[in-house]
Amino acid sequence: MAPSSPLVIIPARMASTRLPGKPLADIAGLPMIVQVLKRATEAAIGPVVVACAEAEIQRAVEAHGGRAVLTDPNHPSGSDRIFEALQRIDPQGNHDIIVNLQGDLPVIDPQVVQAVLKPMADPGVDIATLVAEIVDEEEKTNPNVVKAVLGFSPGSDVARALYFSRATVPANDGPLYHHIGIYAYRRAALERFVALKPGVLENREKLEQLRALENGMRIDAARVDTVPFGVDTPADLDRARTLLLRGA
Repeated sequence: MAPSSPLVIIPARMASTRLPGKPLADIAGLPMIVQVLKRATEAAIGPVVVACAEAEIQRAVEAHGGRAVLTDPNHPSGSDRIFEALQRIDPQGNHDIIVNLQGDLPVIDPQVVQAVLKPMADPGVDIATLVAEIVDEEEKTNPNVVKAVLGFSPGSDVARALYFSRATVPANDGPLYHHIGIYAYRRAALERFVALKPGVLENREKLEQLRALENGMRIDAARVDTVPFGVDTPADLDRARTLLLRGA
């Protein structure tokens, strides 16, 4: 099998219900989207591009030496945005694995970004993602914490995802896993995924990844130690500033 050539694409848009304009929020002297780009670059898995919904994000990224592409602001999801960006920046198909990294993870450990490629060692995997074991009891019943249903074999940190839910599943004793919304797609899988109509379970759970499972696509997940800290609120932004300044 030929060696893979990953490409990291970070979708970013100014619209946010709880924190409007957050891609350009200053964190330790840089816009948040630039901090995410730096973490992705530090992961050193391939070129990094920001897929922007607005020109001001593109200008900010390029002003700091990054690469950005302007996309349709009306895309319904990040996967649609990264697919448009992919078509524009790599029409020749040189990159066969596309990593979709959220643009609100300014303090993510680059090793976590690297981990999403682990499941791709199996050529049967269409989409890879990440999970971490839930250790906070409140999160086990919190519908905002998406659970991945999967079982790890002894000694393995990669397993096939059978389902994703906002409910507390699976039942009975045993670990529960917090799904982390970072994905790696095989190029053909991404193209197929964005062409599919939303599924019945996807609409019910409000979880886009169920569209892939409902259509027979295979998602495997790598297990990491902790859930990356994401910025969704002004309080999160303050915490991210503290964390990055502390680490500077």
